Amino acid sequence: MGWLSNLHDQWLGAPRVRLNLALQGGGSHGAFTWGVLDRLLEEQRIGYDGLSGASAGAINAVALASGYLAGGREAARRSLEQLWRAVSEQAQLGPLQATPLDYLLHGGWNRDWSPGFMLVNRLSRMASPYQLNPTGYNPVVRVLEDTIDFQRLRADPRLRLFVATTNLRTGRLRLFRNNELTAQTVAASACLPLLFHAIEIDGEHYWDGGYTANPALWPLVLECHARDLLLVQLTPRERKDIPTSVAEIVDRANEISFNASVMRELELLGMLRTGVAAVPHSLPWRAHRLHTIDTGTITEGMGRNSRINPDWNFLCHLRDEGRNCAETWLKKNGGHLGRRSSIQATG
Repeated sequence: MGWLSNLHDQWLGAPRVRLNLALQGGGSHGAFTWGVLDRLLEEQRIGYDGLSGASAGAINAVALASGYLAGGREAARRSLEQLWRAVSEQAQLGPLQATPLDYLLHGGWNRDWSPGFMLVNRLSRMASPYQLNPTGYNPVVRVLEDTIDFQRLRADPRLRLFVATTNLRTGRLRLFRNNELTAQTVAASACLPLLFHAIEIDGEHYWDGGYTANPALWPLVLECHARDLLLVQLTPRERKDIPTSVAEIVDRANEISFNASVMRELELLGMLRTGVAAVPHSLPWRAHRLHTIDTGTITEGMGRNSRINPDWNFLCHLRDEGRNCAETWLKKNGGHLGRRSSIQATG
């Protein structure tokens, strides 16, 4: 059916509403975002303008754009599936894969059960990736080189891309745009410092973009034409339980840290929309309609190591959950697109 999507986009007129997409990072939980995007791409009335991502969100963004620019909606869906299959297959070369016995003994995905996960977790606390992986091999680079047409992304600006990274030396956000995108720049956005060597680009070293923008919203507002902005959020804003163990405390502190930048930007956008904050006349400001889809309670209880679980069945489980959440969101809030926000940006 891909030719029908292309025909619609190219000859039967533009979609009725265009979205900017802001995609959070979260390791393997990014398969939830895959599911959200897979469902949204089925909506002929929705088009896309800008995509901003960090870490797994950046990888999803370039996969969608690479396929979409090559062959429309169905090609974008195939590109996303190809990417996540490659992630799972590449991981089979390492210690992270699970076995059927693991599922039988530990009851699915709701605990930090995999022996491979526990090994990696323990080793990362005792030694750095520079000691454990002296060659600096990064499987993310290989996956991206095999699945993404970066030449197309650099040459075709119809979908604006913003990939967040963190400059290791300065601690500041560095955004890579279409003309700068390579497997290295996108892998830098997903460079977890306890797992991979910092990625060097033009003499600077970079870590995961989630430390400084998860993801960056402002380029979607200032540099894109679409006025509807959808944030796909993988890191929970709230937790109902108070963390008491060391692991729980560390996990929640990391969640708060990785959400801080996007929460500040949402609050600022809310103040700008309501007139509480003034906008300098030099900025090309247009009030945006804000929307969000998040994991809710889906990932609660999965444990910290579920973020590095590359098992194909697990990834497909999260994809299906993402599709279901997008379906629910479209039924409840799809009518708001092009008209008004479906969330409050402040508070």
